[in-house]
Amino acid sequence: MKKLSTEIEIAASPDTVWAILTDFAAYPVWNPFAVSLVGEVRIGETLEVRLQPPGGKPMTFKPTVTGLEAGSYFEWLGKLGIRGVFDGRHQFRIEPTSSGTRLTQSEEFTGILVPLLSRFLNGGTRLGFEAMNQALKERAERKSVRRE
Repeated sequence: MKKLSTEIEIAASPDTVWAILTDFAAYPVWNPFAVSLVGEVRIGETLEVRLQPPGGKPMTFKPTVTGLEAGSYFEWLGKLGIRGVFDGRHQFRIEPTSSGTRLTQSEEFTGILVPLLSRFLNGGTRLGFEAMNQALKERAERKSVRRE
């Protein structure tokens, strides 16, 4: 098993961050990592996600939404081929803070290919999480400033 976790503080409300995170149609406009996401935020829904890791090749996969608490938590489970080869449980957590919101994006990888892909996960995948977090922060903070 391998776990990646990134977090970022955002000077915007949790509602603003949640609205951006779940507006999949707008991902191509602002998201440098998950450049396309199609589907609905609903338990059991199959999504189509296209990732563009920094320095890597684009990849498309079809995870299933496995966890949801509107406004605060969203999770999907994806797999490469058959289950147990390379699976990823991806999570987004949104928590209120005194200055706005903390976004935590993490993924737990399991399966027989994890040791072989560990270097890629520590590199391109982590950088992709961080780039997405930063882009979401910038978008949310711009929206918050316009409302004041």
